[in-house]
Amino acid sequence: MKCPFCGHLESKVTDSRAGTAGDVIRRRRECETCARRFTTYERVEEVLPLVVKKDGRREAFERSKVLSGLRRACDKRAVPLERIEQIVDAIERELIECGDKEIPAEQVGERVMKHLREVDPVAYVRFASVYRQFKDIDELRSEIDQLSSGRAEGAPAISPSNGKNREGAQP
Repeated sequence: MKCPFCGHLESKVTDSRAGTAGDVIRRRRECETCARRFTTYERVEEVLPLVVKKDGRREAFERSKVLSGLRRACDKRAVPLERIEQIVDAIERELIECGDKEIPAEQVGERVMKHLREVDPVAYVRFASVYRQFKDIDELRSEIDQLSSGRAEGAPAISPSNGKNREGAQP
C-alpha cells in the first residue's frame, strides 16, 4: 500500500479489525520508510449493472436518481426519509443479487413502483404517472382501480389525514 506521506510502496499492517457493520475491514498501517501510520479500509466492491435507456444508451446506475424520484413522489406524504432510503437500498441489493451486467431502465422503474405500492398508494400513483407517462385520464384511472382492488385484497390502506394504515401504524 502506498504511503500517503512519502509515497513509498511498502507498509506493514499493525492492526486489523472488522467494522461495526461487518462489511468493512479497518487496517492500521506503518510505512517502512518514514514510519508514519495511516489507516486504510477494505470493502467488497459491489458492481451494479448498467442501466439501458429507451434510446439504447447505457449509463451507470445512479442511486441519487432513484432517491430523487422517490423523494418527489413522496413529497408532503407521511413517508420518512429513512424509509425512502431503505427502498433505494433494497433496489440496489436486488440489482446486485440479480447478477446481470445490464438492466433496462423500465425494470428499475418497475422495482421502484413495486416498493412504493407497499408503502404509500398516493406516492405510487405520483411515481407511476411520471414513469408510465399515461396518455389520458382513463389510463390513470385504470392504474388507480388496480391499486384499489389490490388494497381490497389485503394491502393496508393509508389514511390521508394521518399517514397511518388501518391498524394505526406508520407504513
